[in-house]
Amino acid sequence: MEPYYYEHMTKTEQAVYRAMKNGLMSLESEFSVPSADGRLLSDVFFRLRLDCPELFWASGFRFRYYPGNEGAQVLPEYLFEKAKVREQQKAMEARIAKLVRPAQGLGEWEKERYIHDFICTSVRYDKLKKAYSHEIIGPLGQGVGVCEGIAKTVKLLCDRLGIWCIIAVSDANPEKKIKYRHAWNIIRLGGQTFHLDATFDNSLGAEGEIRYDYFNLDDGRLFRDHEPVLYPAPACGDGNHFYYREKKLSFTKTEEVAKRAAQAAKKGRVLTFHWRGGILTRQVLEELLGLLENAAREKGRYAAVRLNWPQAVLSVSFPENPAGAGCQVQEAKETLI
Repeated sequence: MEPYYYEHMTKTEQAVYRAMKNGLMSLESEFSVPSADGRLLSDVFFRLRLDCPELFWASGFRFRYYPGNEGAQVLPEYLFEKAKVREQQKAMEARIAKLVRPAQGLGEWEKERYIHDFICTSVRYDKLKKAYSHEIIGPLGQGVGVCEGIAKTVKLLCDRLGIWCIIAVSDANPEKKIKYRHAWNIIRLGGQTFHLDATFDNSLGAEGEIRYDYFNLDDGRLFRDHEPVLYPAPACGDGNHFYYREKKLSFTKTEEVAKRAAQAAKKGRVLTFHWRGGILTRQVLEELLGLLENAAREKGRYAAVRLNWPQAVLSVSFPENPAGAGCQVQEAKETLI
């Protein structure tokens, strides 16, 4: 099967794609491509690196053309000198092989969770947005990344574990004060496609907790707080495999919330759940918060709630002192430049 973005290109774009990939894989200092359209070259270069996250050393390019020629000469920009690239390639291959080995025997759903949990436990968001954080070498080599590097890492690991996966990208939206693009993944499991945003889940976790608010979402849920995709992507219409629903942590009745909160408060454990009993209005939220506070009070504890309002997910801990008690609204907004 051809790479996803390559499949959706024109013949001219595909010819440029192949020439670029060959030149970059060979670490050429300069190579020819069959087009001199700067916008087309930039777009193909971007989509090529979405299809092939293993090209971590290619950070950009310049090009030149001569009047009368249809094509152009591309002068790629690399993150490292050629010898260093070869060294990093070997290091990346060793790291990837070590990572995927324990997951080889898992089912496809378990493989997805393994990859997701690796991101959430082993990678921290790089607020300085270093160049390597946009590539797999950030998460895999330095333990840091931005959404682009994280999405590329998820795709690469899925590729190695035999799971169909692409990188989805949304554009900026100045009207909503969204200055940058954002990247996440679309994954195919059991014949259905789902959205997986490991970066957003990474940003929501705290004190060792792994969040699954963006694990196997359908289009309706994902685009509550994501902008439309920049390039056409497969529709994700199955909402039945959303993580919290699969784990019976998606509640439709307040009685369910009260029961599970009482159990968690008794044991001093964190309860993270999704509200599916209608729109999460302020009135509904106040009712849920009241139930959580009552459950805490009955056990001599306090309720510290973190709320992902767009996805209607609440994570509540039950500390024995009032520090941090109340409701904190979270916002997952990690972006790439």
